[in-house]
Amino acid sequence: MEAPINIALVGNPNSGKSSLFNALTGLNQKVSNFPGVTVDKKTGSSRITSNLVANIIDLPGTYSLYPKSADEYVTYEVLINPSHEEVPDLIIIVADAANLKRNLLFCSQIMDLKIPVIIALTMMDIARKKGIEIDLEGLESKLGVPLVAINPRKNKGLGELKKTIEQVMRDKQGVSVHDFIDNHGLAPQMIRDIKQYFPAKSDYAALHIAVNVEELPFLNGGQRLAIKNKLVESKFNKTKMQAEEIMLRYARIKTVMKTTVVEADPLEKQLRSEKIDNLLLHRVWGYLILLLVLFLLFQSIFWLASYPMDGIEGAFSALSGFLSATLPDNNFTDLLVNGVLAGISGIAVFVPQIMILFGLITILEDTGYMSRISFLTDRLMRQVGLNGKSVMPLISGVACAVPAIMAARSIENRKERLITIMVTPLMSCSARLPIYTIVIALVVPDHKVLGFLSLQGLVMMGLYLMGFFMAIVLAAVMRLLIRMKEKSYFIMELPVYRAPRWKNVGVTMIQKARIFVTDAGKVIMVISVILWFLASYGPSKAMKEAKTRHEQLVQAHPEDTTDLDRVYQSDKLAHSYAGVLGHVIEPAIKPLGFDWKIGIALITSFAAREVFVGTMATLYSVGENPDDNDATLREKMMAARREDGTPVYTLATGLSLMIFYAFAMQCMSTMAVVKRETRSWKYPVIQLFYMTGLAYVCSFVVYQLFK
Repeated sequence: MEAPINIALVGNPNSGKSSLFNALTGLNQKVSNFPGVTVDKKTGSSRITSNLVANIIDLPGTYSLYPKSADEYVTYEVLINPSHEEVPDLIIIVADAANLKRNLLFCSQIMDLKIPVIIALTMMDIARKKGIEIDLEGLESKLGVPLVAINPRKNKGLGELKKTIEQVMRDKQGVSVHDFIDNHGLAPQMIRDIKQYFPAKSDYAALHIAVNVEELPFLNGGQRLAIKNKLVESKFNKTKMQAEEIMLRYARIKTVMKTTVVEADPLEKQLRSEKIDNLLLHRVWGYLILLLVLFLLFQSIFWLASYPMDGIEGAFSALSGFLSATLPDNNFTDLLVNGVLAGISGIAVFVPQIMILFGLITILEDTGYMSRISFLTDRLMRQVGLNGKSVMPLISGVACAVPAIMAARSIENRKERLITIMVTPLMSCSARLPIYTIVIALVVPDHKVLGFLSLQGLVMMGLYLMGFFMAIVLAAVMRLLIRMKEKSYFIMELPVYRAPRWKNVGVTMIQKARIFVTDAGKVIMVISVILWFLASYGPSKAMKEAKTRHEQLVQAHPEDTTDLDRVYQSDKLAHSYAGVLGHVIEPAIKPLGFDWKIGIALITSFAAREVFVGTMATLYSVGENPDDNDATLREKMMAARREDGTPVYTLATGLSLMIFYAFAMQCMSTMAVVKRETRSWKYPVIQLFYMTGLAYVCSFVVYQLFK
């Protein structure tokens, strides 16, 4: 079998590129960063034929080969740089048939780079609804490269696409014999000069070297200096050249389409998507519908996840009780039950909610509604120093702040991008979800409002909205503090409404669950085992004294062995290394309503917020009587008492704890990515202090009000 080939997927935003990537790769995909930049790189493996395997690289969407933002520049460099580590053997240009004129501009630019190309034409059904008829054979003949009509959402045309890929690679086709326009005529002498210093594949590639000579990393110092000197000698005007090129391309596109495309009268009836937008983007109803969508989202998370969560929780509790009763009473059993199994249960029980959250978000993206949310909120964003493009990172922050902060690279305005990065961690990410879930279950009654609305779901929605509005408030403050003046604009293409691809929804849910279990799970497991050790052992003198007290009490009250064992386990935990650490920080957190066990969880949560649940599972498992191992974590936390006998988890403490986690910066990964994006430790340090301070003050106020 031959080595895998590299296939790059490129195209305009909303052209169906991601749908094709998912259809070709399925579960065989991974997300990482492009070398040197924190822009998402999706790659996947696809078997084209029995003897041909391809690495599919999904490049960020762009409208032309002249990049305006960091993510567009990533696409540009992969296509222009002949020494790039992922230089494509073949480019598949995904073009929207319903917006063919605009898409053909980018297609023609790629074709003129003289890299093998296949044009995958999507949205044919939408084009027909618009009254657009395309002569596919005629268009392919005019363009001079293979053209395939596909519908990746329904897996139509993929077989033909794979056959075309095989044929292009076997016969070395896919390169147009003639340039789409006369590129050489735009700057003949400059192209000849550049080719003397650098072996450009085409005249058009040479023109791009002239335009972006300062930014291209594959030029060495001597080549860059020689080319710059030639540019000065010839008085090369790149703006004038670009304008002339675009005019020539659109003129040729018009000629091509005149003989191959029949377009309907633009005054004909609106498409269904446009009619739906009249309601969903309405200046009043649009916002009410948005709130309703968010409300249903969080109600569904609680309602749908409650059944599998109860089942998982019950299964782990029964297993813990069974192992405690069956295995010999020694340190290994204690580690297995109260360390390893407690940690695993803290991971597994929240997988259903993680899957449901990401599944519902994927449905919103797939249907096209997520783009409408950006459009709706642009006016609000502008009032606080942002624009509609900031909404996508903020919404993505509901899943995870790390890729959300990376997504801010699509914002051209530096000030708006920096503000977006600084406030995005305030959005309640999926790592906070396990904390919200267990605390809400402890302190918020499972009542129905108006007979059908879950009070717990309403509280959950309130926490998410609170994070969003706090981000908006702080963005307005930062707008005044950060002094950068730069023009801002917001242009977004709204995709047509489509039915969600349930296969894609399922793939996303499985992937996110796998990432949560493997990535977060590894951290939780390690910390659970470390905590078991810290909670099981302590300074020898203190532990001996605790044991002596227990023996004396047993001799004095032999009839109360069970109660005394429970007291002894609690006393042992209090004098362990973990207990000592918790009692050291307890004075600082006591005004917030937290005890020393919560204090330990606050410390471990700096590795990852979701570690809170694993920490509590370990602490309450170690600190309980072995006879209580069949109790669930929720039941153990509900039974927790302070020294004066009052419950630890009252409404005041629960609200205070949720507010603290809603605002605190407890994520080392987020701080690391902020440092990479801003290229300075200044901004993550500012985030750490302002978010921790905000969390402490708000938590203090809430506890004092409700206690």
